[in-house]
Parts: sequence; structure tokens; C-alpha cells
Amino acid sequence: MSDNKVLKSYAASSPEEQQASYDTWADSYERDLCAMGYRLPALAAGVFARFVPPDTGPILDAGCGGGIQAEVLALLGYGPLIGLDLSEGMLNVARQKGIYAELHQGALGPQLDLPDNSMGAVLCIGTITPNHAPPESFDGLIRVARPGAPIVFSLRDDRGQDPEYPTRVSALIQSGAWHEVWTSDSYRSMPYGAETVTHRLHVYRKTDA
Repeated sequence: MSDNKVLKSYAASSPEEQQASYDTWADSYERDLCAMGYRLPALAAGVFARFVPPDTGPILDAGCGGGIQAEVLALLGYGPLIGLDLSEGMLNVARQKGIYAELHQGALGPQLDLPDNSMGAVLCIGTITPNHAPPESFDGLIRVARPGAPIVFSLRDDRGQDPEYPTRVSALIQSGAWHEVWTSDSYRSMPYGAETVTHRLHVYRKTDA
């Protein structure tokens, strides 16, 4: 069952276990989640288009998976798109879509392996979440974003959320690294298979130099 795969991905206890989980799931990942009413990619693309000008680039899709959230952006003419994901299996799915200028395998974190101040915008959906990417991943996204760049991301806000994630977001506001632009209401992100999981979408902007 697709919901068992979701639970398994959240139960991973190491990056290696997480990578193996998604490598195994890659070929059916999008089909399984869409059957669960997966709303994050479409809503995130709509939010991104609202707040990010069409001529912005390059755009980092951090935790890109198979590219489900970037397909809409590519159709709207955004680019170049740069994808980053831990799972080579998921990257293989993304590669077949032909929408990314570059794809990189790697983990999110404070030492994100991309140049400083290199991205015109950042999209990170369904990735910085418990037992996936750590809260310090926000530091890495801010570092690679250009001054003033928008960073669009999702966060769980149900009982499965770890308070360290919103705490890190707030700490980076207090430090002056970024500021909030917009936050959505809470909504059920997988209503037909994981009814208790809810998310909010957030738009933040890196502080100008």
C-alpha cells in the first residue's frame, strides 16, 4: 500500500536508509502519492508563480525527487532548473523528464554542495521534515540563495512535526538571515491516504546584502 511506503520513509533512521527507501520507491512514487490526493506540488507551484517573477533564475529544486513539483514551473517557462536529491533512483525519474538543466545527488544540510549566492530562487517541498532533511537544511538553502532571493518551502504542522523545524525558522529570522513574506493556512496534503498529515506553505526572502 502507498501509505505504508509513506510511513516507511518517515521511519528511516539514517540517510542511507532514507536513500534506500526512495530508491526502491522511485518508479511508483508519484503514482502512489497522486492516488493519495497529494496536493503539495500543485499548490507549491501556484505559490511560487505568485511570488517569483518569471525571469528569475537559476532555480534550485532542493529535494527534487522525480521532479513532480518542477514540471509545472517548467511548463510556465521558469528556468534554468537545478535539481538536488539524495536518491539516485528519484534522480533517474527526474532525468527522464528533461526539465532540469542540472541534477545533483546529495543531502540537504548546512553544508549544501552548491556555490554561495548562486540561486535566484529556491523551492523545497516535502523535504525538510522529520527523518528526512534536518532543520539546519534551511541554513544551506539561505547560503546558496542570492541576496533578496525568495525561498518557497513546506512544513508539516500536525502532531508528526518536530518543534526543532519551526524553531530553526524563527532563529534564522532573529539572526537576520531571512524574513517572512507569506504563509498559507494549514491544509491536508494527502487527504485520501494520510488524513492526519497537514502542511503549510511558506515564502521567505533572504536578507539583502
